Amino acid sequence: MRSALVVLTWCLIVFGTGALASAYEEMPVGDGGTITGKVSITDGKPIPKGFNLITFPDPVYCGRISTGTGWRILKEFEVAGGGGLKDTVVWLADVKSGKPFQFAPQTIEARDCRFLPFVTIVRDREEVVIMNMDPVMHDIQAYETSNLGPRVLFNTPLPMNPHHKRNVGADSHEHLAGQPVKEVIHMTKGRKFFVMQCGFHAYMESWGLAVENPYYQLTGPDGSFSLTDVPPGEYTLVAWHPGVGTTIEKKITVGAKGSVRADFLFESPKGRRSAHEIEENPHYGLESLGKTVDIRPTLELQQP
Repeated sequence: MRSALVVLTWCLIVFGTGALASAYEEMPVGDGGTITGKVSITDGKPIPKGFNLITFPDPVYCGRISTGTGWRILKEFEVAGGGGLKDTVVWLADVKSGKPFQFAPQTIEARDCRFLPFVTIVRDREEVVIMNMDPVMHDIQAYETSNLGPRVLFNTPLPMNPHHKRNVGADSHEHLAGQPVKEVIHMTKGRKFFVMQCGFHAYMESWGLAVENPYYQLTGPDGSFSLTDVPPGEYTLVAWHPGVGTTIEKKITVGAKGSVRADFLFESPKGRRSAHEIEENPHYGLESLGKTVDIRPTLELQQP
């Protein structure tokens, strides 16, 4: 299977899932409270995962986002000046009843050789829509993860819009929607997390979390979150960021119409984090192809 070894490397991570919730029941919440807080990370951004573009298809088009030296960086961490960590999911793991749980099908785009958004929150056994906006082919592979190892959720080509120009390069910025692919996220018992990757471009990675109740939020640019209309009671509050690879849990008590503050601090991963490290090596550079390749970061110049 294409890129299977790379995906397995990322998927064989032990995640804490928190307390498992039973079936959720909707009910009026007249005296609900609010949980607010901030998720931060220590020591700033970790060493980024780098991918040498000449080892994957479409290096010129996908190199529009690159370092300018032939490397593509996976943008996993967005950290604010005060250490606030964006794209962390915070949720209540053991809410049995509360406000309405309404959930529209989520859409993930392949755009500029990225899966956007990087983190998607879904509802188990409901659809996600994946769409190719690029003028190059993509292949989507999704795996649920746990300490027992990965399990394939789906593996399917992502159709490209036939009206795209035939020859695309670093200056091509046109995006046309291909035929949407609809897949049902069907997690096995006790599993919440899944990862998606393109079978052609390993640096196209996206993570997801299947939630069981409406009390969740993805942190904003400053790392803050707010959960409202929480029924009074004692709960387990959980925070998870895919780049860190662990969860943090806190026991909290919400009073009637009360407000609770809960902050989370993740430790930044240390050392080498992927099979490749960004370095200048003439035996592994653009010239190794034996021809001129025009890889220019015309959309985004990435900084290691």
